[in-house]
Amino acid sequence: MSHKIYLVSACLLGINCRYNGSSSKIPELETLVDSGRIMPVCPEVLGGLSTPRDACEIVGDANGSEKVQTKSGLDCSDAFKKGAQRVMEICKACDVEKVILKANSPSCGCGFIYDGTFSGKLIEGNGLTSQLLLDNGIEVYNENNWTEAEFI
Repeated sequence: MSHKIYLVSACLLGINCRYNGSSSKIPELETLVDSGRIMPVCPEVLGGLSTPRDACEIVGDANGSEKVQTKSGLDCSDAFKKGAQRVMEICKACDVEKVILKANSPSCGCGFIYDGTFSGKLIEGNGLTSQLLLDNGIEVYNENNWTEAEFI
């Protein structure tokens, strides 16, 4: 009998892969870890970015296009797109239907992301990985709402 596999942002499982080299461990996820059904992922690391790295946000321009960049203006869009695609490939290979990703992140945020001004202000929107997964029918949750879904 096969069991469902769930992807979870590695930082939520205590892996120090956030932009600043830290994690955002959620102890309540231990139940899922103990089930043996969790696969940790970090789209930004999978996209080739180092840990630590400069903080990034999704920034729009006057033409309506968006890119992911650092506060100093370095365009990291390609790495974010590559990481999102790699997470999507893992989801397809493992028949993943649900994921738990880090809230507000330019990769993983679902529902809200930072507004691109590096001021800490949130706006409605999704990170690149979350949007790609949602577009492909995968349910995306974060550390604030994952208990609303049934895992296990």
